[in-house]
Amino acid sequence: MIQEIIVSQDEYETQVAILEDGRTTEIFRSNEQEHEARGDIYLGRVKSVLPGIQVAFVDIGLERDAFLHVSDVLWTSDVLKQVSPNDPVALTKLCQKVNRIPRGEHESINRLIREGQILLVQIDKAAIREKGPRVTTQIRIPGRYLVLMPTSTDIGISRRITSEDERHRLRDMILRLREESNGFIVRTVAQGTGEDEILADMRRLGEQWKEIQREAKRQRAPAQLHQEGNLVLRIIRDRMSENTSQIVIDSTEILEEVLDYLHESLPQLAEKAIPYQGKTPLFEARGITQELKQALRKKIWLPCGAYIIIEQTEALVVIDVRNTGLITDSLRINLEAVEEIVRQIRLRDIGGIIVINFLEMDSKHHRRRVHQTLQSTLARDRAATNILRFSELGLVEMTRQRTKRSLQGALCQECPYCEGQGWLLSTETIALDVLRSVRRLRKQSRRPGLKIITNEVVAARLRQQDRDKVDALEKSLKFHIEIEGDVDLHLEDYRILNLQNNQEIYSTVG
Repeated sequence: MIQEIIVSQDEYETQVAILEDGRTTEIFRSNEQEHEARGDIYLGRVKSVLPGIQVAFVDIGLERDAFLHVSDVLWTSDVLKQVSPNDPVALTKLCQKVNRIPRGEHESINRLIREGQILLVQIDKAAIREKGPRVTTQIRIPGRYLVLMPTSTDIGISRRITSEDERHRLRDMILRLREESNGFIVRTVAQGTGEDEILADMRRLGEQWKEIQREAKRQRAPAQLHQEGNLVLRIIRDRMSENTSQIVIDSTEILEEVLDYLHESLPQLAEKAIPYQGKTPLFEARGITQELKQALRKKIWLPCGAYIIIEQTEALVVIDVRNTGLITDSLRINLEAVEEIVRQIRLRDIGGIIVINFLEMDSKHHRRRVHQTLQSTLARDRAATNILRFSELGLVEMTRQRTKRSLQGALCQECPYCEGQGWLLSTETIALDVLRSVRRLRKQSRRPGLKIITNEVVAARLRQQDRDKVDALEKSLKFHIEIEGDVDLHLEDYRILNLQNNQEIYSTVG
């Protein structure tokens, strides 16, 4: 797999796309309106504690309060008695002596923290829709090769490092080099890395943590203490590897920042950062703009002629593989669909529960092959996933970690016309409802005639396809009906007026 990082900046925002074998798999955007991000560290004040749902709400200075679940609280009530509740640095140091409470064995949250208490917290999940950001007291500061965990003493090794010898080597190196018994996670890119690089990364992270502690003592809650760095540098830090063929950048300023970072941290990869000098906008030239537009559609065509439908709801996402009949080989279609489904999940940044309805396969071997392909393809995804086996109905259920807004949530808003339903009443249904309302109003009083004001499309139907129905109603009720179109009316709305004095007697508007 060949990876490319494409960086584009204009006066409105910075965008970064990651391409794998020439196709866009992930997109990142940053603009001045986005203030909070996963990884940012804040000094917060507890506003309320809700023991019924084991959650506390913390004011960190953003528009919406952050929520802190009991599972993300590191200390116990015994620890709280040892320090002042308004000294977050002392609390954090004491947290290093306490193991995280096992899931399912939590104390009541109101015994662990209390209203008004000052906490050092980190955003674990950015705000989504109406929900505020989720925070944790388990601080993690990422570097190139390591992630520092100052509130833990554990050492974790990336699961993508599969060699047991390499895992032991890295663990022994961390145990030998670390200071103050800080915890660390060893990242995948550390595989094969020497002691000098690991030690330099460890020292940089240690200095960052000390500066955060100093800032916590200087500031008053709520306040931001640490912001995850520049979007472009963060992605290069986390994603660049020997598989990265090039970083193409259309901004001179960003190119200089990237080169400075690479020369300091990854000099062997600095030559891969190159300027874009074409006249066509970079994202258009590489086909990224078109792929983003396709990613906002429900239907995605496959090369074999079949297609997939992606339906997003509040609670889950349903993906349906459909055949047009051009090919009868269900296995081939499903295997081709797997590649596109995984790419769309990553590109759209779909999280939560996902249900996939593949084409029916009678062979257990074929189902197993599709399932294994799905697992191996998802292994390239950095978000945590959990895939269940085929159900009796032939469905595959899976979950994917949600850490930020999906592509649809970031680029789209609810349709003001259908109010997010995705459906409108048909003109036939609306026309019949209008005629029923006229009949009802005529029976309630003996008006000489009524005027119907409706959307121009519905008015056209009443004048043409349903003219016989209007004529029959006039004849049976022995009064006149006048029809008027109004292009500004919502398709489903209409008004009925007294024809004699133009007084409104019925309306669905509002």
